[in-house]
Amino acid sequence: MSATRRWCGVLLAVTVTAVAGCSTQQTAPAPQPQVTPMGRSFVSTQVKGTAIPGGGPLTLKFADGRVSAGAGCNTATGPVTLDGNTLEVGQMATTLMACPGDTAGADGWVDGLLRSAPSWKLAGPDLTITGNGITVTLQDRKVAQPGKPLTETTWIVTELLHTDAVVRSQTLDEVRPALTIAPDGTLTGSAGCNQMNGRAEIDGSDISFHVATTRMLCDPQVMDVERDVLAVLNGKATAAIDSDTLTLRNAGSGTGLTLHAE
Repeated sequence: MSATRRWCGVLLAVTVTAVAGCSTQQTAPAPQPQVTPMGRSFVSTQVKGTAIPGGGPLTLKFADGRVSAGAGCNTATGPVTLDGNTLEVGQMATTLMACPGDTAGADGWVDGLLRSAPSWKLAGPDLTITGNGITVTLQDRKVAQPGKPLTETTWIVTELLHTDAVVRSQTLDEVRPALTIAPDGTLTGSAGCNQMNGRAEIDGSDISFHVATTRMLCDPQVMDVERDVLAVLNGKATAAIDSDTLTLRNAGSGTGLTLHAE
Protein backbone atom coordinates (compact mmCIF):
# COMPACT_ATOMS: atom_id res chain seq x y z
CA MET A 1 0.00 0.00 0.00
CA SER A 2 2.76 2.44 0.84
CA ALA A 3 4.44 1.82 -2.57
CA THR A 4 1.13 2.51 -4.32
CA ARG A 5 0.67 5.76 -2.45
CA ARG A 6 4.16 6.92 -3.42
CA TRP A 7 3.48 6.24 -7.15
CA CYS A 8 0.22 8.21 -7.01
CA GLY A 9 2.05 11.06 -5.34
CA VAL A 10 4.54 11.22 -8.23
CA LEU A 11 1.70 11.26 -10.81
CA LEU A 12 -0.04 14.06 -8.97
CA ALA A 13 3.17 16.12 -8.88
CA VAL A 14 3.76 15.68 -12.60
CA THR A 15 0.16 16.66 -13.38
CA VAL A 16 0.34 19.82 -11.27
CA THR A 17 3.65 20.82 -12.91
CA ALA A 18 2.13 20.43 -16.41
CA VAL A 19 -0.88 22.56 -15.51
CA ALA A 20 1.36 25.22 -14.01
CA GLY A 21 3.48 25.24 -17.17
CA CYS A 22 0.44 25.76 -19.40
CA SER A 23 -0.78 28.65 -17.27
CA THR A 24 2.36 30.70 -18.07
CA GLN A 25 1.80 30.72 -21.85
CA GLN A 26 0.92 34.14 -23.37
CA THR A 27 -1.06 35.00 -26.51
CA ALA A 28 1.08 36.61 -29.22
CA PRO A 29 0.24 40.30 -29.74
CA ALA A 30 -1.93 41.09 -32.75
CA PRO A 31 0.01 42.54 -35.70
CA GLN A 32 -0.19 46.31 -35.97
CA PRO A 33 -1.83 47.78 -39.08
CA GLN A 34 0.59 49.17 -41.67
CA VAL A 35 0.99 52.94 -41.60
CA THR A 36 0.57 54.31 -45.14
CA PRO A 37 0.56 57.74 -46.81
CA MET A 38 -3.21 57.54 -47.36
CA GLY A 39 -4.98 60.70 -46.24
CA ARG A 40 -1.87 62.85 -46.62
CA SER A 41 -0.22 65.09 -49.22
CA PHE A 42 3.50 65.32 -50.00
CA VAL A 43 5.84 67.60 -51.96
CA SER A 44 9.28 66.60 -53.23
CA THR A 45 12.39 68.02 -51.60
CA GLN A 46 15.09 65.94 -53.37
CA VAL A 47 15.40 63.85 -56.54
CA LYS A 48 18.22 61.38 -57.25
CA GLY A 49 18.50 60.11 -60.80
CA THR A 50 16.69 61.73 -63.72
CA ALA A 51 15.65 65.25 -62.70
CA ILE A 52 12.07 66.45 -63.07
CA PRO A 53 11.75 68.26 -66.43
CA GLY A 54 11.11 71.90 -65.66
CA GLY A 55 12.22 71.53 -62.04
CA GLY A 56 8.98 70.29 -60.45
CA PRO A 57 8.31 69.79 -57.62
CA LEU A 58 6.49 66.48 -57.59
CA THR A 59 3.30 66.55 -55.52
CA LEU A 60 1.42 63.44 -54.41
CA LYS A 61 -1.96 63.47 -52.70
CA PHE A 62 -3.38 60.21 -51.30
CA ALA A 63 -7.08 60.11 -50.41
CA ASP A 64 -9.93 57.55 -50.50
CA GLY A 65 -7.85 54.86 -52.20
CA ARG A 66 -6.66 57.20 -54.94
CA VAL A 67 -3.55 59.21 -55.72
CA SER A 68 -3.23 62.55 -57.50
CA ALA A 69 0.18 63.36 -58.94
CA GLY A 70 1.70 66.33 -60.73
CA ALA A 71 5.13 67.82 -61.35
CA GLY A 72 4.42 71.21 -62.88
CA CYS A 73 2.29 70.39 -65.92
CA ASN A 74 -0.87 68.24 -65.78
CA THR A 75 -2.39 66.41 -62.82
CA ALA A 76 -3.04 62.66 -63.07
CA THR A 77 -5.52 60.90 -60.77
CA GLY A 78 -6.34 57.23 -60.33
CA PRO A 79 -6.70 54.28 -57.94
CA VAL A 80 -3.68 53.20 -55.93
CA THR A 81 -2.72 50.29 -53.69
CA LEU A 82 0.09 50.51 -51.13
CA ASP A 83 0.39 46.93 -49.90
CA GLY A 84 3.79 45.48 -49.05
CA ASN A 85 5.59 48.79 -49.57
CA THR A 86 4.91 48.67 -53.31
CA LEU A 87 2.93 51.49 -54.90
CA GLU A 88 0.72 50.29 -57.74
CA VAL A 89 -1.53 52.61 -59.74
CA GLY A 90 -4.51 51.72 -61.89
CA GLN A 91 -5.96 53.58 -64.86
CA MET A 92 -5.04 57.25 -64.49
CA ALA A 93 -7.13 60.17 -65.75
CA THR A 94 -5.27 63.38 -66.49
CA THR A 95 -5.88 66.99 -67.29
CA LEU A 96 -5.01 67.92 -70.88
CA MET A 97 -3.12 71.20 -70.78
CA ALA A 98 -0.21 71.94 -73.12
CA CYS A 99 2.78 73.05 -71.05
CA PRO A 100 5.64 75.24 -72.26
CA GLY A 101 9.37 74.46 -72.49
CA ASP A 102 10.95 71.73 -70.40
CA THR A 103 7.82 71.46 -68.26
CA ALA A 104 6.15 69.61 -71.13
CA GLY A 105 8.23 66.54 -70.19
CA ALA A 106 7.05 66.48 -66.57
CA ASP A 107 3.99 64.32 -67.31
CA GLY A 108 6.08 61.55 -68.89
CA TRP A 109 8.49 61.66 -65.94
CA VAL A 110 5.63 61.22 -63.45
CA ASP A 111 4.02 58.46 -65.53
CA GLY A 112 7.30 56.55 -65.80
CA LEU A 113 7.85 56.72 -62.05
CA LEU A 114 4.34 55.68 -60.98
CA ARG A 115 3.93 52.89 -63.53
CA SER A 116 7.23 51.25 -62.53
CA ALA A 117 5.53 49.84 -59.39
CA PRO A 118 7.95 51.83 -57.22
CA SER A 119 8.74 50.99 -53.62
CA TRP A 120 7.75 53.42 -50.90
CA LYS A 121 8.93 54.06 -47.36
CA LEU A 122 7.29 56.35 -44.84
CA ALA A 123 9.21 57.73 -41.85
CA GLY A 124 7.36 60.43 -39.94
CA PRO A 125 6.77 63.35 -42.31
CA ASP A 126 9.12 61.94 -44.99
CA LEU A 127 8.05 59.69 -47.87
CA THR A 128 10.60 58.05 -50.18
CA ILE A 129 9.55 56.70 -53.58
CA THR A 130 12.04 54.60 -55.58
CA GLY A 131 11.44 53.34 -59.11
CA ASN A 132 12.44 53.70 -62.76
CA GLY A 133 16.00 54.54 -61.68
CA ILE A 134 14.78 57.49 -59.62
CA THR A 135 14.60 58.08 -55.86
CA VAL A 136 12.37 60.92 -54.73
CA THR A 137 12.27 62.23 -51.17
CA LEU A 138 9.03 64.01 -50.32
CA GLN A 139 7.86 65.78 -47.18
CA ASP A 140 4.36 66.08 -45.75
CA ARG A 141 2.99 69.34 -47.14
CA LYS A 142 1.75 70.40 -43.71
CA VAL A 143 5.40 70.38 -42.59
CA ALA A 144 7.00 71.66 -45.79
CA GLN A 145 4.34 74.30 -46.45
CA PRO A 146 2.33 75.14 -43.32
CA GLY A 147 -1.36 75.82 -43.93
CA LYS A 148 -2.46 79.27 -45.07
CA PRO A 149 -5.37 80.99 -43.32
CA LEU A 150 -8.69 81.07 -45.16
CA THR A 151 -9.07 84.80 -44.65
CA GLU A 152 -6.56 87.48 -45.63
CA THR A 153 -5.04 85.16 -48.24
CA THR A 154 -5.37 85.74 -51.98
CA TRP A 155 -6.49 82.42 -53.48
CA ILE A 156 -5.87 81.80 -57.21
CA VAL A 157 -8.08 79.28 -59.07
CA THR A 158 -5.89 76.63 -60.74
CA GLU A 159 -8.40 73.84 -61.44
CA LEU A 160 -12.11 73.54 -62.18
CA LEU A 161 -13.60 70.47 -60.49
CA HIS A 162 -16.49 69.01 -62.46
CA THR A 163 -18.45 66.03 -61.14
CA ASP A 164 -16.63 63.71 -63.56
CA ALA A 165 -13.38 65.51 -64.40
CA VAL A 166 -10.68 67.91 -63.27
CA VAL A 167 -10.22 70.73 -65.78
CA ARG A 168 -7.10 72.82 -66.17
CA SER A 169 -6.54 74.98 -69.23
CA GLN A 170 -4.29 77.63 -70.69
CA THR A 171 -7.19 80.11 -70.51
CA LEU A 172 -7.60 79.42 -66.79
CA ASP A 173 -3.87 79.98 -66.22
CA GLU A 174 -3.96 83.22 -68.19
CA VAL A 175 -7.01 84.89 -66.59
CA ARG A 176 -6.18 83.68 -63.04
CA PRO A 177 -9.56 83.96 -61.27
CA ALA A 178 -8.93 84.90 -57.65
CA LEU A 179 -10.69 85.76 -54.42
CA THR A 180 -9.79 87.24 -51.06
CA ILE A 181 -11.96 87.07 -47.94
CA ALA A 182 -11.41 89.71 -45.27
CA PRO A 183 -11.76 88.84 -41.56
CA ASP A 184 -15.19 90.54 -41.53
CA GLY A 185 -16.38 88.34 -44.43
CA THR A 186 -16.04 90.91 -47.21
CA LEU A 187 -15.17 89.16 -50.49
CA THR A 188 -13.31 90.70 -53.41
CA GLY A 189 -11.65 89.28 -56.50
CA SER A 190 -11.98 88.37 -60.16
CA ALA A 191 -14.11 85.63 -61.74
CA GLY A 192 -11.89 85.62 -64.82
CA CYS A 193 -13.46 88.44 -66.81
CA ASN A 194 -15.49 90.45 -64.31
CA GLN A 195 -14.64 91.77 -60.88
CA MET A 196 -16.37 90.19 -57.88
CA ASN A 197 -17.54 91.65 -54.59
CA GLY A 198 -19.83 90.40 -51.87
CA ARG A 199 -19.74 88.46 -48.63
CA ALA A 200 -18.66 85.06 -47.38
CA GLU A 201 -20.32 83.79 -44.21
CA ILE A 202 -17.95 81.27 -42.65
CA ASP A 203 -19.23 78.56 -40.30
CA GLY A 204 -16.47 76.03 -39.66
CA SER A 205 -15.79 74.32 -42.99
CA ASP A 206 -19.00 75.68 -44.54
CA ILE A 207 -19.07 78.97 -46.44
CA SER A 208 -22.21 80.72 -47.71
CA PHE A 209 -21.29 82.96 -50.66
CA HIS A 210 -23.21 86.06 -51.73
CA VAL A 211 -21.39 87.34 -54.83
CA ALA A 212 -22.10 90.10 -57.37
CA THR A 213 -20.01 90.96 -60.45
CA THR A 214 -19.49 93.68 -63.01
CA ARG A 215 -21.10 93.10 -66.45
CA MET A 216 -18.27 93.00 -68.98
CA LEU A 217 -18.12 90.53 -71.87
CA CYS A 218 -14.89 88.72 -72.73
CA ASP A 219 -13.84 85.97 -75.15
CA PRO A 220 -16.09 82.88 -75.04
CA GLN A 221 -13.35 80.72 -73.49
CA VAL A 222 -12.92 83.25 -70.68
CA MET A 223 -16.66 83.47 -70.12
CA ASP A 224 -16.83 79.66 -69.85
CA VAL A 225 -14.20 79.76 -67.10
CA GLU A 226 -16.05 82.57 -65.32
CA ARG A 227 -19.34 80.67 -65.50
CA ASP A 228 -17.76 77.64 -63.80
CA VAL A 229 -16.15 79.79 -61.10
CA LEU A 230 -19.36 81.65 -60.26
CA ALA A 231 -21.35 78.40 -60.18
CA VAL A 232 -19.20 77.21 -57.27
CA LEU A 233 -19.48 80.59 -55.49
CA ASN A 234 -23.28 80.47 -55.63
CA GLY A 235 -24.73 79.59 -52.23
CA LYS A 236 -23.17 77.16 -49.77
CA ALA A 237 -19.84 75.41 -50.32
CA THR A 238 -17.51 73.32 -48.19
CA ALA A 239 -13.90 74.42 -47.79
CA ALA A 240 -10.79 72.35 -47.05
CA ILE A 241 -7.26 73.73 -46.73
CA ASP A 242 -4.22 71.52 -47.28
CA SER A 243 -1.07 73.59 -46.83
CA ASP A 244 -1.27 76.29 -49.54
CA THR A 245 -4.19 74.68 -51.38
CA LEU A 246 -7.87 75.50 -50.86
CA THR A 247 -10.58 73.21 -52.23
CA LEU A 248 -14.13 74.51 -52.53
CA ARG A 249 -17.10 72.22 -53.31
CA ASN A 250 -20.56 73.61 -53.97
CA ALA A 251 -23.07 71.78 -51.79
CA GLY A 252 -25.78 71.84 -54.45
CA SER A 253 -24.03 71.13 -57.76
CA GLY A 254 -21.04 69.14 -56.50
CA THR A 255 -18.74 71.19 -58.73
CA GLY A 256 -15.71 72.81 -57.19
CA LEU A 257 -12.49 74.77 -57.44
CA THR A 258 -8.88 74.11 -56.53
CA LEU A 259 -7.14 77.32 -55.46
CA HIS A 260 -3.53 78.04 -54.46
CA ALA A 261 -2.31 80.76 -52.16
CA GLU A 262 -0.58 83.57 -54.02
